[in-house]
Amino acid sequence: MADPGGLPAVCHCLLVETDADGLVLVDTGLGTADLRRPDQALGADWVAHAQPVLDPRESALHQLVRLGYDPRDVRHIVLTHLHRDHTGGLADFPHARVHVHPDEYRAVTDPSAAYHRHSLDRFMPAHRAHGPRLTPATTDGPANWFGFPGVARPQKLGHELLLVPLPGHSAGHAGVAVRDDHGRWLLHAGDAYMYHGELEHTPALGHPLLEPVQQDAQTDAAARAATRDRLRDLVRDHPDEVTVFSAHDPWEYARLARPAGVNGRTRGGR
Repeated sequence: MADPGGLPAVCHCLLVETDADGLVLVDTGLGTADLRRPDQALGADWVAHAQPVLDPRESALHQLVRLGYDPRDVRHIVLTHLHRDHTGGLADFPHARVHVHPDEYRAVTDPSAAYHRHSLDRFMPAHRAHGPRLTPATTDGPANWFGFPGVARPQKLGHELLLVPLPGHSAGHAGVAVRDDHGRWLLHAGDAYMYHGELEHTPALGHPLLEPVQQDAQTDAAARAATRDRLRDLVRDHPDEVTVFSAHDPWEYARLARPAGVNGRTRGGR
């Protein structure tokens, strides 16, 4: 999908190198099986609307290999939520433990949960057919993060990484917060917003192509708007402590897609 000026949207992944936990992948983008059989894996209607680039070199798996890593070293995957453009690469790392916020886990596993059918319909069968090691994060972490309550910590992951609830887009949508070597936080905000104008302008400035996507996917419009406003306050009040970025904004990607230090190294990928 491109903006009126022709700049394509991205699907942002973050790779974190850790000393004790191997490689941690935050979101996975589309996977290699998606790119071989997009209509079957992703849904023909979605493919026709989103018009993804069907290039295996864009997959997280191929980008890891190109950087010189062994994909088997990806021990953990942390997901902002379970929509198809974030989970496609799960099958490329079948050995990895897959962490989600407990509210997102409950939404896809508990038939009595609110938005269960909505959530399960968007967690594509092709992305869960291999039986991913889906694991709910625990709420034994900090009570809140910069005033955001309900923070969860991935199980069996020693590196300081948190799942911060950013509700509205999905039933258990969460940002992934990672602390860098300088004490700053990076917050991968997933689809809590999709365009930087939503945070940089008051009132929020949505993107004419991305805003309908948000409205179609969201579970709670009021919660999504409240999350967006809280993120705007976070960016305004803590500019030297937190860097926030979303999953699909290509302008943010252009600004931030360069090596930075999280336990020495992080890398962004499309």
